[in-house]
Amino acid sequence: MKNAVITGTSTGIGLATSVHLARSGYRVFAGMRNVAKADALMAVANSESLPIEVVELDICSNESVDAAFAKVSAVGPVDVLVNNAGIGGASPLELTPEDEHKQMFETNYFGAVRCVQAVLPSMRERKTGCIVNISSAVGLLATPNQIAYSASKWALECMGEALAHEVYRFGVRVVNIEPGVIMTNIFENSAQQTRYEKTSPYQPIMRRNGKVFAAGFKRAVPPEKVAQAILAAITTDDYKLRWPVGPDAQGYMNARNQLSAEAWIEMGADLSDQEYNDKFSEYFGIDI
Repeated sequence: MKNAVITGTSTGIGLATSVHLARSGYRVFAGMRNVAKADALMAVANSESLPIEVVELDICSNESVDAAFAKVSAVGPVDVLVNNAGIGGASPLELTPEDEHKQMFETNYFGAVRCVQAVLPSMRERKTGCIVNISSAVGLLATPNQIAYSASKWALECMGEALAHEVYRFGVRVVNIEPGVIMTNIFENSAQQTRYEKTSPYQPIMRRNGKVFAAGFKRAVPPEKVAQAILAAITTDDYKLRWPVGPDAQGYMNARNQLSAEAWIEMGADLSDQEYNDKFSEYFGIDI
C-alpha cells in the first residue's frame, strides 16, 4: 500500500482528498495543525474502515514538520505528498500589513517547501514519488485586491514547475492543481485578511474582485472534484504539470495563455461597470 501525506486536512479539499485517496487504496497520513479538529475526517474514516491516520503537522514550524515526517517514515516511505494547507485573503497592497503579507508566504509557499524538502531525498533515491501542490486559479494570473495571496500562489506555481524540471531525471512527478472557487470555508477562514471599505479609493477594485468570486460561487464545484483531479494527476500515464479545476479556473488559464499583460493591466482603468464586465466576459468567459 502506498503512503500519502496530505496537509491541511481538517476541512475542505484536504479532508475530501484524504478520503478519496484512502478509498482508492492509499494509506493516508492526514496532517493538521490542530488535531482537535479531526472529528469530521475520522468519522468518515471509522465508518468506512479507511486507512487514515491523523498526524499533528504545523507546516510553519520546522520542528513540527520534522517530527511529523519522522513519524510517517517509521511506517514507510512517502509516495505522495499533497501540499494543501494554505490561507487566503483579499486586500489592496497599500492596505495589507507587512506581517500579514509575510504570513501568506510563510504558509502558502514556505510551508510547502518545508514538506517537499522532507520527502524529496527519499523520493529521489528510490526514483519514484509524486508531489502535488494545491495552487489556485489566481496563481495563474496576477490578481488585484489579492496581491499577497496571488503572489504566494504564483511562487508556488514557479516552485512546482522548476522542481518538476529538477527531479524529472529521478522519476519524481510534480503537479500543480489550480482550483477556482470551491465550496469550502476558505473565505470564512480568511475574513480577518479580507477588507472592503466603501470610502477607499480602491473600492471599485474591491467590489469587482468580490463580484468575480460571487460569480464563481454560482458555478462552484465541491472539493471532491479537486480530490478527483489529484488522483488523476498522480496516476495518469499522460503527465501534465497544470490541472485547473472548475470553469472559472479554466477561464483564468485560457486568459493567461491568450491575454497580454498590458491588456490585463488596462482593465484597471476608470471603466464603467458595463465596460469592465464586458471585457471580463470576453477575456475569461465569466459573466460577473
